[in-house]
Amino acid sequence: MPSLYDAVVRHEAIEKLVLRDLAEWQERKYWRFRYDRWYGGIVTADDVGCGLVCRFCWVSDRVMLGPVEAKFYRPDTAANILSSMARRRRLGQLRVSGGEPTIGKGHLLQLLDNLDGMGLRFVLETNGILIGNDVAYSKKLSKYGFIHVRVSLKGCNEKEFTTLTDAKPEGFTLQLKALEHLLDASVSCHPAVMVSFSTEKSLQELTQRLTNIGPTLAQELEIEELILYPQLKYKMLKQGLKYDTAYTPSNVPKEQV
Repeated sequence: MPSLYDAVVRHEAIEKLVLRDLAEWQERKYWRFRYDRWYGGIVTADDVGCGLVCRFCWVSDRVMLGPVEAKFYRPDTAANILSSMARRRRLGQLRVSGGEPTIGKGHLLQLLDNLDGMGLRFVLETNGILIGNDVAYSKKLSKYGFIHVRVSLKGCNEKEFTTLTDAKPEGFTLQLKALEHLLDASVSCHPAVMVSFSTEKSLQELTQRLTNIGPTLAQELEIEELILYPQLKYKMLKQGLKYDTAYTPSNVPKEQV
């Protein structure tokens, strides 16, 4: 069995590959900007680089493992592309996805600065590792009243987290700590959890842990299940990773879109 990696250390290592510090701003690598169906319609910027190596990740190995295959964008440029696309389709929501958007705190905060006042909602989809590791991060995010943070938990407990990510189990504790920090800073947030590899018992135990952090978290828990995109289906078959529940891209329930 390969040695487990430290999720925080790996995030910091990836940061050096996908960020570029200049005099006035911090640039980040993105590989595409697109419209998507989630949240009832949203504009998405797909960034490059994540500190977790989730075995069920839909992002192709070409993008995930080859972060040089992308282009650096200034935060104001990325903000202009996102807002222009939103106006074109009359959409009110934006997000950064594909990689881990909290990598490069300077770039993310500058991106939000440029979006502030536009009347758009920004959904920050994150694994929460860096927010859990740095209490000041959530305090920085609290100044932006137009953001909502979705913390995507990788499994229901430390053991499942390690099985799904090959990272040290302490990473799951940081995911829960992120929710605690966000609530303390009065940042709008909710947890989501990948349950395709979980037992009913572990889900119940997670619900209790969330209740202990904040009474509303368990009520707002979003259940996430595998979507078998072609490249993901091949990856999981190759790894021999077994799952209990999944959907094809064309039959995802409406309530999960």
